[in-house]
Amino acid sequence: MRVAIVHYHLQPGGVTRIIENGLAALADKPLQTVVITGKHPPAGFSGAWKVVKGLQYEQERPRVTATELYTQMVEAACDALGGMPDLWHVHNHSLGKSTVLPSVLIRLVKQGHPMLLQIHDFAEDGRPANYRLMLNKMAGGKVAKLSAQLYPRATHVHYALLNKRDYNFIQCAGGDPSCLHLLPNPVDLHLECADPQEKRQQEEYLWVYPTRGIRRKNIGEFLLWAAVAPEKQRFATTLGPDNPLERPRYERWKALALELELPVELEMGATKDLSFVTMLRQADALVTTSVAEGFGMAFLEPWLIGRPVTGRILEEITHEFCLAGVKLPWGYHRVDVPLRWLGEDKVIEAGWKGLEHSMAAYGRTPQLADVERLRAAWIVNDRVDFGRLDESFQERVIRRIVKNGADSMELEPSCLPRPENSSSVVSHNCAILKRAYSLKEYGKVLFRLYQHVASSAVSSVEALEGEILLDHFLAPERLHLLRVD
Repeated sequence: MRVAIVHYHLQPGGVTRIIENGLAALADKPLQTVVITGKHPPAGFSGAWKVVKGLQYEQERPRVTATELYTQMVEAACDALGGMPDLWHVHNHSLGKSTVLPSVLIRLVKQGHPMLLQIHDFAEDGRPANYRLMLNKMAGGKVAKLSAQLYPRATHVHYALLNKRDYNFIQCAGGDPSCLHLLPNPVDLHLECADPQEKRQQEEYLWVYPTRGIRRKNIGEFLLWAAVAPEKQRFATTLGPDNPLERPRYERWKALALELELPVELEMGATKDLSFVTMLRQADALVTTSVAEGFGMAFLEPWLIGRPVTGRILEEITHEFCLAGVKLPWGYHRVDVPLRWLGEDKVIEAGWKGLEHSMAAYGRTPQLADVERLRAAWIVNDRVDFGRLDESFQERVIRRIVKNGADSMELEPSCLPRPENSSSVVSHNCAILKRAYSLKEYGKVLFRLYQHVASSAVSSVEALEGEILLDHFLAPERLHLLRVD
């Protein structure tokens, strides 16, 4: 079987890592593969590749037409594979990184070529600038026209989704379950399960948040836990944000931590030049406070190095991990703050403005009933979830706690759940990951999927309902102000 894998680049990052893992997992399978990409990969990339510069991001690519890009991609694939691919496997085609690639894919689909569209991230999910670019440039402002280009529906077009949430959203938008497939990422650090008894021999208990400190990672909540922590506990994050647009808010958190003398070290990877695995092994426990994830690797990888995980549970992501047998006993779903600290009217007003702004970015206007849906999700028993708030509200809470430590007892939970007697859970979870999320298992699943897609019957091409997809991603219950620009 000949497979052409398509992505904008092969620079270090999440999707590149998945492509590399996929190639490694398929190495012993009867396949011929080539990665068609917009840039030369870094030295050391293993696998056949061809550069088609028109695949680069929108602001970087040469001004090729869809017809020109189609010709270049087909020629590159045929040259590398010795013939037309039996299957095109395309990553993140609908994210808004290119306004010409979707038209190329539609042309291939209408010609009857089997297609696997693997979506890691959605432009409909907190990336309004990407969505507006596509809507205006590709579809003249018409959602149905854009959907026809982004989300083809046919028996020979299949979608690979990271989680059940995305699967359900695509199905609700008209996707046939026979063409929808759950394809969770492999979890592999090229390590055997570490001994859970292997601990740091230091006096202080160290909590590490393995994250690049972008806004949705909810750094304010991590600082809140540092503010309420007893003595001999320290907190650290691994990396700061690369995106310069993310730096101002992040620098504000750094300044606050310094001003309030919180026991926090931000960007320990930059200050100590440590590898990712080494940083994780420095910890007694790993933390995540993120309010949104595509897959949720932070809930899984630490177990492989013998460290327990605690922090904010994201039910729409972690539910599947738990179904697979992973145990997450030290997490929490909310951090409830007394509403009187902030003022109910002010909180609801901020939520309403955030909802208006979020929906307006996608050309929509919230209805009066939406504020009640938002209120029900945010507020329970006169308490609001800290993770729903923006930086200004979060800072007010942190300052209050630092000024009067006794107020921390009104939080629920009032401290970060500390893993105790974790050895058996660490061993259990590591065994689950080695079995269910291994590269070997990923290779089996991906190869079976390739065989299924490549042998699919060809049908006429219709489209999913883009408005329904937006309905789900823009639901008021999903709003966090940290995701509103």
